[in-house]
Amino acid sequence: MNRLSTEKRAQIIGCLVEGMSIRATVRITGASKNTISKLLGDLGKACSEYQDKVMRDLSCKRLQFDEIWSFVYSKQKNVPEDHEGEFGYGDVWTWTCIDAETKLVPSWLVGERTTEDACEFVSDVASRVSDRVQLTTDGYKPYLVAVESAFGGGIDYAMLHKIYGNDQTEAQKRYSPAICTGIEKRVIEGAPDQDHVSTSYVERQNLTMRMGMRRFTRLTNAFSKKVENLTAAVSLHFMYYNFARPHQSLSNPYKRTPAMAAGVADHIWTLSEIANLLD
Repeated sequence: MNRLSTEKRAQIIGCLVEGMSIRATVRITGASKNTISKLLGDLGKACSEYQDKVMRDLSCKRLQFDEIWSFVYSKQKNVPEDHEGEFGYGDVWTWTCIDAETKLVPSWLVGERTTEDACEFVSDVASRVSDRVQLTTDGYKPYLVAVESAFGGGIDYAMLHKIYGNDQTEAQKRYSPAICTGIEKRVIEGAPDQDHVSTSYVERQNLTMRMGMRRFTRLTNAFSKKVENLTAAVSLHFMYYNFARPHQSLSNPYKRTPAMAAGVADHIWTLSEIANLLD
Protein backbone atom coordinates (compact mmCIF):
# COMPACT_ATOMS: atom_id res chain seq x y z
CA MET A 1 0.00 0.00 0.00
CA ASN A 2 1.36 3.43 -0.95
CA ARG A 3 2.07 5.77 1.93
CA LEU A 4 3.17 9.39 1.88
CA SER A 5 6.60 10.08 3.32
CA THR A 6 6.94 12.49 6.22
CA GLU A 7 8.58 15.01 3.90
CA LYS A 8 5.68 14.82 1.43
CA ARG A 9 3.14 15.18 4.21
CA ALA A 10 5.04 18.19 5.55
CA GLN A 11 4.98 19.78 2.09
CA ILE A 12 1.21 19.31 1.85
CA ILE A 13 0.69 20.66 5.36
CA GLY A 14 2.80 23.71 4.53
CA CYS A 15 0.57 24.50 1.57
CA LEU A 16 -2.66 24.06 3.53
CA VAL A 17 -1.65 26.16 6.54
CA GLU A 18 -0.46 29.01 4.32
CA GLY A 19 -3.90 29.48 2.84
CA MET A 20 -3.82 27.36 -0.32
CA SER A 21 -6.91 25.53 -1.48
CA ILE A 22 -6.83 21.75 -1.94
CA ARG A 23 -6.73 22.13 -5.74
CA ALA A 24 -3.79 24.54 -5.49
CA THR A 25 -2.05 22.07 -3.17
CA VAL A 26 -2.60 19.36 -5.79
CA ARG A 27 -0.86 21.50 -8.40
CA ILE A 28 2.08 22.38 -6.13
CA THR A 29 2.74 18.97 -4.58
CA GLY A 30 1.55 16.56 -7.26
CA ALA A 31 -0.47 14.57 -4.71
CA SER A 32 -4.02 13.61 -5.62
CA LYS A 33 -7.05 15.49 -4.33
CA ASN A 34 -8.32 12.42 -2.48
CA THR A 35 -4.93 11.86 -0.85
CA ILE A 36 -4.79 15.46 0.40
CA SER A 37 -8.38 15.35 1.65
CA LYS A 38 -7.73 12.12 3.57
CA LEU A 39 -4.52 13.52 5.04
CA LEU A 40 -6.38 16.64 6.16
CA GLY A 41 -9.15 14.61 7.80
CA ASP A 42 -6.81 12.22 9.62
CA LEU A 43 -4.33 14.89 10.66
CA GLY A 44 -7.07 17.28 11.77
CA LYS A 45 -8.33 14.64 14.19
CA ALA A 46 -4.81 13.95 15.47
CA CYS A 47 -4.15 17.68 15.99
CA SER A 48 -7.42 18.07 17.87
CA GLU A 49 -6.65 15.14 20.16
CA TYR A 50 -3.12 16.38 20.88
CA GLN A 51 -4.19 19.93 21.69
CA ASP A 52 -7.08 18.69 23.82
CA LYS A 53 -4.56 16.71 25.86
CA VAL A 54 -1.90 19.40 26.39
CA MET A 55 -4.11 22.50 26.74
CA ARG A 56 -4.78 21.89 30.44
CA ASP A 57 -4.11 23.84 33.66
CA LEU A 58 -3.30 26.96 31.66
CA SER A 59 -2.27 30.07 33.59
CA CYS A 60 -4.15 32.48 31.32
CA LYS A 61 -4.99 35.87 32.80
CA ARG A 62 -6.91 37.79 30.11
CA LEU A 63 -9.12 35.99 27.61
CA GLN A 64 -11.12 37.28 24.65
CA PHE A 65 -13.95 35.40 22.88
CA ASP A 66 -15.50 35.85 19.45
CA GLU A 67 -17.35 33.96 16.69
CA ILE A 68 -16.37 33.90 13.03
CA TRP A 69 -18.77 33.09 10.18
CA SER A 70 -18.27 30.70 7.30
CA PHE A 71 -20.53 28.44 5.26
CA VAL A 72 -20.53 24.78 4.27
CA TYR A 73 -22.00 23.10 1.17
CA SER A 74 -23.72 26.31 0.04
CA LYS A 75 -24.72 29.78 1.17
CA GLN A 76 -27.65 29.69 3.59
CA LYS A 77 -30.09 31.03 0.99
CA ASN A 78 -29.17 28.20 -1.40
CA VAL A 79 -29.51 25.25 1.00
CA PRO A 80 -31.77 22.55 -0.56
CA GLU A 81 -35.17 22.05 1.07
CA ASP A 82 -34.30 18.53 2.24
CA HIS A 83 -31.33 19.93 4.22
CA GLU A 84 -32.92 23.09 5.65
CA GLY A 85 -32.20 23.42 9.37
CA GLU A 86 -29.58 20.65 9.24
CA PHE A 87 -26.19 21.47 10.76
CA GLY A 88 -23.44 21.38 8.17
CA TYR A 89 -25.47 23.02 5.45
CA GLY A 90 -25.33 26.80 5.13
CA ASP A 91 -24.08 29.06 7.91
CA VAL A 92 -21.48 27.61 10.28
CA TRP A 93 -19.85 29.55 13.10
CA THR A 94 -16.46 28.92 14.70
CA TRP A 95 -16.17 30.04 18.33
CA THR A 96 -12.64 31.12 19.28
CA CYS A 97 -10.78 32.13 22.42
CA ILE A 98 -7.39 33.84 22.66
CA ASP A 99 -5.11 34.64 25.58
CA ALA A 100 -4.23 38.33 25.25
CA GLU A 101 -0.75 37.86 26.77
CA THR A 102 0.60 34.70 25.14
CA LYS A 103 -1.65 34.83 22.01
CA LEU A 104 -2.45 31.16 22.62
CA VAL A 105 -5.76 29.84 21.25
CA PRO A 106 -6.60 27.18 23.85
CA SER A 107 -10.07 26.28 22.63
CA TRP A 108 -12.41 26.58 19.65
CA LEU A 109 -15.69 25.08 18.53
CA VAL A 110 -17.12 24.63 15.04
CA GLY A 111 -20.87 24.79 15.45
CA GLU A 112 -23.88 27.06 15.37
CA ARG A 113 -24.43 30.50 16.86
CA THR A 114 -26.78 29.23 19.57
CA THR A 115 -26.96 29.35 23.35
CA GLU A 116 -26.28 25.59 23.49
CA ASP A 117 -23.02 25.90 21.56
CA ALA A 118 -22.06 29.00 23.54
CA CYS A 119 -22.42 27.01 26.77
CA GLU A 120 -20.42 24.09 25.38
CA PHE A 121 -17.63 26.37 24.19
CA VAL A 122 -17.34 28.46 27.36
CA SER A 123 -17.51 25.36 29.55
CA ASP A 124 -14.58 23.86 27.64
CA VAL A 125 -12.52 27.04 28.11
CA ALA A 126 -13.31 27.08 31.84
CA SER A 127 -12.06 23.49 32.19
CA ARG A 128 -8.66 24.46 30.77
CA VAL A 129 -7.68 27.46 32.94
CA SER A 130 -6.22 27.09 36.40
CA ASP A 131 -6.75 30.57 37.87
CA ARG A 132 -9.28 33.38 37.91
CA VAL A 133 -9.34 35.15 34.53
CA GLN A 134 -10.54 38.40 33.05
CA LEU A 135 -12.81 37.87 30.08
CA THR A 136 -14.07 40.19 27.35
CA THR A 137 -16.73 39.24 24.80
CA ASP A 138 -18.85 41.16 22.36
CA GLY A 139 -22.47 41.92 23.20
CA TYR A 140 -23.90 38.58 22.04
CA LYS A 141 -26.45 37.70 24.74
CA PRO A 142 -25.90 33.90 24.95
CA TYR A 143 -22.50 34.66 26.49
CA LEU A 144 -24.30 35.88 29.61
CA VAL A 145 -25.86 32.47 30.21
CA ALA A 146 -22.78 30.53 29.14
CA VAL A 147 -20.27 32.43 31.29
CA GLU A 148 -22.48 32.29 34.38
CA SER A 149 -22.98 28.55 33.90
CA ALA A 150 -19.27 27.80 33.37
CA PHE A 151 -17.54 30.22 35.76
CA GLY A 152 -20.20 31.24 38.26
CA GLY A 153 -18.87 34.22 40.20
CA GLY A 154 -15.24 33.24 39.78
CA ILE A 155 -14.45 35.56 36.90
CA ASP A 156 -13.92 39.22 36.02
CA TYR A 157 -16.14 39.61 32.99
CA ALA A 158 -17.03 42.57 30.76
CA MET A 159 -18.89 42.95 27.49
CA LEU A 160 -17.69 45.34 24.82
CA HIS A 161 -20.34 46.62 22.45
CA LYS A 162 -19.19 48.38 19.28
CA ILE A 163 -21.34 51.04 17.64
CA TYR A 164 -21.22 51.15 13.85
CA GLY A 165 -22.24 53.84 11.40
CA ASN A 166 -24.87 53.03 8.77
CA ASP A 167 -24.02 55.57 6.08
CA GLN A 168 -22.37 53.09 3.69
CA THR A 169 -23.56 52.38 0.18
CA GLU A 170 -24.75 48.89 -0.75
CA ALA A 171 -21.43 48.14 -2.49
CA GLN A 172 -19.46 49.25 0.58
CA LYS A 173 -21.59 47.05 2.86
CA ARG A 174 -20.87 44.04 0.70
CA TYR A 175 -17.10 44.37 0.44
CA SER A 176 -16.01 46.13 3.62
CA PRO A 177 -17.11 46.28 7.26
CA ALA A 178 -19.02 49.21 8.67
CA ILE A 179 -17.07 52.00 10.34
CA CYS A 180 -16.91 51.74 14.14
CA THR A 181 -18.06 55.06 15.61
CA GLY A 182 -17.77 54.21 19.30
CA ILE A 183 -17.69 51.51 21.99
CA GLU A 184 -19.59 50.78 25.20
CA LYS A 185 -18.03 48.76 28.03
CA ARG A 186 -20.34 46.94 30.41
CA VAL A 187 -19.12 45.15 33.56
CA ILE A 188 -21.02 41.87 34.00
CA GLU A 189 -19.17 40.12 36.81
CA GLY A 190 -16.33 40.86 39.22
CA ALA A 191 -13.93 43.78 38.73
CA PRO A 192 -12.35 43.65 35.26
CA ASP A 193 -9.49 46.06 34.55
CA GLN A 194 -11.04 48.66 32.24
CA ASP A 195 -7.74 49.15 30.42
CA HIS A 196 -7.89 45.55 29.26
CA VAL A 197 -11.55 45.34 28.28
CA SER A 198 -10.96 44.66 24.60
CA THR A 199 -11.67 42.20 21.80
CA SER A 200 -8.93 43.49 19.50
CA TYR A 201 -6.71 40.41 19.71
CA VAL A 202 -9.46 37.91 19.02
CA GLU A 203 -10.76 40.01 16.12
CA ARG A 204 -7.24 40.11 14.68
CA GLN A 205 -7.16 36.36 15.10
CA ASN A 206 -10.24 36.19 12.86
CA LEU A 207 -8.17 37.80 10.11
CA THR A 208 -5.39 35.27 10.68
CA MET A 209 -7.94 32.48 10.21
CA ARG A 210 -9.26 33.96 6.97
CA MET A 211 -5.73 34.41 5.63
CA GLY A 212 -4.55 30.96 6.73
CA MET A 213 -7.55 28.88 5.68
CA ARG A 214 -8.73 29.24 2.11
CA ARG A 215 -12.19 27.95 3.00
CA PHE A 216 -12.78 30.98 5.27
CA THR A 217 -12.20 33.47 2.47
CA ARG A 218 -15.29 35.54 1.64
CA LEU A 219 -16.76 35.46 -1.89
CA THR A 220 -14.97 32.23 -2.78
CA ASN A 221 -15.59 28.84 -4.35
CA ALA A 222 -13.06 27.23 -1.99
CA PHE A 223 -15.62 26.76 0.79
CA SER A 224 -15.95 23.44 2.63
CA LYS A 225 -18.31 20.92 1.11
CA LYS A 226 -18.53 18.94 4.36
CA VAL A 227 -18.48 20.27 7.91
CA GLU A 228 -16.02 17.51 8.89
CA ASN A 229 -13.49 19.01 6.45
CA LEU A 230 -13.97 22.46 7.95
CA THR A 231 -13.46 21.09 11.47
CA ALA A 232 -10.26 19.30 10.39
CA ALA A 233 -8.91 22.43 8.71
CA VAL A 234 -9.55 24.52 11.84
CA SER A 235 -7.80 21.97 14.03
CA LEU A 236 -4.75 21.86 11.74
CA HIS A 237 -4.69 25.66 11.52
CA PHE A 238 -4.54 26.09 15.29
CA MET A 239 -1.93 23.34 15.65
CA TYR A 240 0.28 25.28 13.25
CA TYR A 241 -0.60 28.65 14.78
CA ASN A 242 -0.07 27.59 18.40
CA PHE A 243 3.00 25.37 18.01
CA ALA A 244 4.85 26.01 14.74
CA ARG A 245 4.45 29.67 13.80
CA PRO A 246 6.49 32.17 15.86
CA HIS A 247 4.33 35.13 16.82
CA GLN A 248 5.75 38.53 15.97
CA SER A 249 4.73 40.02 19.33
CA LEU A 250 6.59 37.23 21.18
CA SER A 251 9.97 37.68 19.47
CA ASN A 252 11.69 39.38 22.43
CA PRO A 253 14.14 38.10 23.68
CA TYR A 254 13.90 35.23 21.16
CA LYS A 255 11.37 33.84 18.70
CA ARG A 256 8.52 32.00 20.40
CA THR A 257 5.23 30.44 19.48
CA PRO A 258 2.10 31.01 21.59
CA ALA A 259 2.48 27.47 22.96
CA MET A 260 6.02 28.27 24.13
CA ALA A 261 4.88 31.51 25.75
CA ALA A 262 2.10 29.62 27.56
CA GLY A 263 4.47 26.89 28.77
CA VAL A 264 2.94 23.98 26.84
CA ALA A 265 5.85 23.60 24.38
CA ASP A 266 9.61 24.04 24.71
CA HIS A 267 10.53 24.61 21.05
CA ILE A 268 9.16 25.73 17.70
CA TRP A 269 7.55 22.74 16.04
CA THR A 270 8.40 21.83 12.45
CA LEU A 271 5.86 20.76 9.85
CA SER A 272 7.39 17.28 9.99
CA GLU A 273 6.62 17.08 13.72
CA ILE A 274 3.02 17.99 13.02
CA ALA A 275 2.91 15.32 10.31
CA ASN A 276 4.30 12.77 12.76
CA LEU A 277 1.25 13.19 14.99
CA LEU A 278 -0.34 10.66 12.63
CA ASP A 279 2.20 8.07 13.79
